[in-house]
Amino acid sequence: MEDVLRPVVVIGGALAVTLLVGWAADRLLRRADALHPETPLWDLLRRCRLPLQVTVCAALLRGAHDKTGTRIADDHASGIAQVLTLVLIASTAWLATRVSSAVVESTYARYAAGQHDPARVRRVRTQVTLIQRVVIATVGVVAAAAMLLTFPTMRTVGTSMLASAGIIGIVAGVAAQSTLGNLFAGLQIAFGDMVRIGDTVVVGGEWGTVEEITLTFLSVRTWDERRVTMPVSYFTAKPFENWSRGGTQKTGSVFFHLDHSAPVDAMRAQLHEIVRTSPAWDGRAWDLAVTDTTPNTIEVRALVTARDADNAWNVRCEVRERMIAWLHREHPYALPRIATAPAPGADPGPDGGRSDGGRPAPDRRAAHAQAP
Repeated sequence: MEDVLRPVVVIGGALAVTLLVGWAADRLLRRADALHPETPLWDLLRRCRLPLQVTVCAALLRGAHDKTGTRIADDHASGIAQVLTLVLIASTAWLATRVSSAVVESTYARYAAGQHDPARVRRVRTQVTLIQRVVIATVGVVAAAAMLLTFPTMRTVGTSMLASAGIIGIVAGVAAQSTLGNLFAGLQIAFGDMVRIGDTVVVGGEWGTVEEITLTFLSVRTWDERRVTMPVSYFTAKPFENWSRGGTQKTGSVFFHLDHSAPVDAMRAQLHEIVRTSPAWDGRAWDLAVTDTTPNTIEVRALVTARDADNAWNVRCEVRERMIAWLHREHPYALPRIATAPAPGADPGPDGGRSDGGRPAPDRRAAHAQAP
């Protein structure tokens, strides 16, 4: 009878204590969340209930598995202890990462709620994301090393490898040069405020928004929903455009190539009417001027301002479309034309200037004007 009761008491007691600890922790966190609604920390910590229970159960069973008195436990005591130790280390690392993630997310949420500068919010978001990834990676490496050191053979190998640690470190450094470079580049981006999550950038001729920054790569979501992924070291080694740094306001330009007779003053009034009714214009400034001339056309530049890059693109497209439609409707002569004329001394052809079976040929001496 005792052989049956002892394992039931040991295992059942461990499970009962585990459930009791999880229930008590959840109740305390619920109460703390109700008393402090200004911070989401306590609600986020409730996600740690499962790893907490696994850690408590593994610790209890690790300390009391040899008290069950069963033949299996006695014959395989070392193996059971090894498995429970590995589970305890893994669950502890799991709990540590959940707690650190909750603290980081809570800190960011409180900062974002009380901050009215979007640029600073994006900067802090980038920093806390990379800090969270560094913490998770560090905890994972430490947990893996601790699990390996629980094996006696690995401890022996580790002792013998200390003598050659210098050579191994050099080889590893050379082999991981690119990875380490990206790692330090990621930290430099996070704390150097070079680029942040949510920034509008132009990289390699691609325009898009920074969507994700990790320790090794950066993902940019382009305007057509593609993802451009590149190593973070690219941003520390090569120039790129960051349209969100120093403010999101932008000035867009639209160029028109028109005939010399184009009504510039009327175009300027029409541009004012277009931007005045455009929801993408921020109301700061607009302008229209002749910026260049050629023997056949003039170059007219329209400048408009917007709140951000997206609105700048929209207002530029609207100005281009509505201005061309207005010119075509009200002043078609202003659109560029291609003048054609016969070459000097051209042969009028057989039949005295007639071709195609005696039909009159067109007068080649007349100049024709053709709209594009």
